[in-house]
Amino acid sequence: MTGAGGFSVPGYGPERGGVWTRLTARDSVVRRLDWPILLSAITLSLLGALLVWSATRGRTELNQGDPYYFLVRHLLNTGIGFVLMVGTIWLGHRTLRGAVPFLYGLSVVLVVLVLTPLGATINGAHAWIQLGGGFSLQPSEFVKITIILGMAMMLAARVDAGDQVHPDHGTVAKSLGLAVLPMVIVMLMPDLGSVMVMVVIVLGVLLASGASNRWVFGLIGAGAAGAIAVTALGLLDEYQINRFAAFANPELDPAGVGYNTNQARIAIGSGGLYGEGLFNGHQTSGQFVPEQQTDFIFTVAGEELGFLGAGLILVLLGVVLWRACRIARETTELYGTIVAAGIIAWFAFQSFENIGMAMGIMPVAGLPLPFVSYGGTSMFAVWIAIGLLQSIRVQRPISA
Repeated sequence: MTGAGGFSVPGYGPERGGVWTRLTARDSVVRRLDWPILLSAITLSLLGALLVWSATRGRTELNQGDPYYFLVRHLLNTGIGFVLMVGTIWLGHRTLRGAVPFLYGLSVVLVVLVLTPLGATINGAHAWIQLGGGFSLQPSEFVKITIILGMAMMLAARVDAGDQVHPDHGTVAKSLGLAVLPMVIVMLMPDLGSVMVMVVIVLGVLLASGASNRWVFGLIGAGAAGAIAVTALGLLDEYQINRFAAFANPELDPAGVGYNTNQARIAIGSGGLYGEGLFNGHQTSGQFVPEQQTDFIFTVAGEELGFLGAGLILVLLGVVLWRACRIARETTELYGTIVAAGIIAWFAFQSFENIGMAMGIMPVAGLPLPFVSYGGTSMFAVWIAIGLLQSIRVQRPISA
């Protein structure tokens, strides 16, 4: 179907099972986009660029002597992510549904490669593939997307076809098996933070699918048992155990395992209402907070932009989640609802965990703040997710 300006979009037109919105000059793809969610994501990324710049411009050991090094790369990552979003909208979530087996297989292969000599260790986690030229890839970010798409495809297939009202037990079991395989591989890296996000995604997907609550409660119980088993079997690295110990008792080792959290809280608390001004934060300029451009980017906002600036980030993330909830509610196909719900669970938990660990109310888990933290793969993944949400909105059916 060709829209305004001759923009041809696969799958946007009359489909079996209903009349789909025709893209005309008065009702084009651009007009049907969810602009609040798009503008909020763009603003978050641009705010992130300023915060990353402030956190790294004086870090000569990181920026190779170029104060603009991380700023340029963050903006480049954002630009690539935006292009990926446009490509996702153009293809459409319904077209991608047919490519899920390939995408899932590719993501599993990539996480397996991390466990080979191609894998690289960054900040204690062996979770990256080094590409050369200073670039690296974190496959677990893409696994979050393929778990959402794969489970949605399986759980919604017979429901959208009209054969079932809710997914049966066999279908739910198969979809959980699909999610568990890459999660186990990611756990072996070990990348506990990403596994935590994936568990929350699975819970969100199951709740949205209409599966029996017994599966949800069973999964929660299995997760608790798995956490105990992982700890008892010594599968966690020492630095991960120390992070949880520091969370339980911040005063346990304030100069060691508790240092990150303590410095983060000092930085946020020193900002007050209005902040110390961009580039003027004493904790930031003094380089007291480790990994400030990635895991602890929120501390830059708290110190330099104050409560109002940090609050703006929360509001923008809230707008993204609110509009995503509206997209999930308005679509009439279960597949679209599940995909949107999985993205909501992902963004909500990861944002809460990132901000929570900076404030000392959550354990340090090495998770980036969506759209704001520096990181190429994470930026690509969240913008692809925005593309999926926009596709669900643009392709939603209307009555004849």
